[in-house]
Amino acid sequence: MSYDRQRAQAFSDHVLDSFNQAASCLMISLGHRAGLFDILDNKPAGTIDEIADWANLDARYVKEWLGAMVCAKIVEMPDPQRYKLPAEHADFLTRRAAPNNLAVFAQYIGLLGTVEDAVLKCFVEGGGVPYDRYERFHTIMAEDSGQTVLPALVDHILPLDPALPHRLESGIEVLDLGCGAGRAVNLLAKRFPRSRFVGLDLSHNAINRARREAADSGLKNARFEARDLTNLHETIAENAYDLITTFDAVHDQAKPLHLLKGIFRGLRQGGTYLMQDIAGSGHHRGDIEHPIGTFLYSISCMHCVAVSLAQKGDGLGAMWGRTQAQDLLKQAGFTDVVVHSLEHDFQNDYYLVRK
Repeated sequence: MSYDRQRAQAFSDHVLDSFNQAASCLMISLGHRAGLFDILDNKPAGTIDEIADWANLDARYVKEWLGAMVCAKIVEMPDPQRYKLPAEHADFLTRRAAPNNLAVFAQYIGLLGTVEDAVLKCFVEGGGVPYDRYERFHTIMAEDSGQTVLPALVDHILPLDPALPHRLESGIEVLDLGCGAGRAVNLLAKRFPRSRFVGLDLSHNAINRARREAADSGLKNARFEARDLTNLHETIAENAYDLITTFDAVHDQAKPLHLLKGIFRGLRQGGTYLMQDIAGSGHHRGDIEHPIGTFLYSISCMHCVAVSLAQKGDGLGAMWGRTQAQDLLKQAGFTDVVVHSLEHDFQNDYYLVRK
């Protein structure tokens, strides 16, 4: 066989670039969490000591962080001593830039690195990694959903069913499964005070955060429970809810079909199930051109599959795809399924499902 040295060199360059990009993600995450991007936003160019002083941080660490940011071409140096975050970069790295703050998503890289040894052990022995090993997962997810779900929820997601906003105004029973820190539930409870909302999630930490937010907001129409949803098809009250929602939650479940069957059982006749989930093809070749395919498969491998298998589940994974999602919905009993894409969110599909 002939050996293409040009191809080999191009691949070597590609891998080296991956190292730099991965390191950039870690440093972007640090900059986000330390508030450095927000401090640099709309500031004049500053020296290392000035920036450290503005942010109330240790100058020695700020120096190394700025070095990484300069090499990554994120922060610029207008002269040999000063550093500046261009406005065009700040528009994608600062909290005021939400919902376009890409720094939020960089946090997943560091989080996943904390469980690398545990996931490697799963490669050898099988099994999974329990939720409680991912210490900051729900914190990051709350920020994530704060950009992808919350800003679009009332004006773009709910109106996929044109009757939903009016029904919520009048007062209906709503259940959110895999609610995480409850940000969607609390937002809707505040917006639609005549409706009653329940959020369920496996994580006690997430549920406690949801309850605190509801209490701080004085919400009386939202309640939260920590519950394993594996046997929802057997435990949910029949015909109890007018609207059930899941936001990027089904693929993480131990038994996704049990969850969907539970949703079918829990919905009243004429009720609506709204499912947001990852827009994958369900096939590796079909996902080659996905703009963040590598990122999503990595999260799937190191979190979604791992937490499902830790519960002796199916390990469906984030990239299960539209075809399999529609098939499982059909197996659960649903026949009226319409899939939507929204302009603001290339990562997810939105399934409008009626009973």
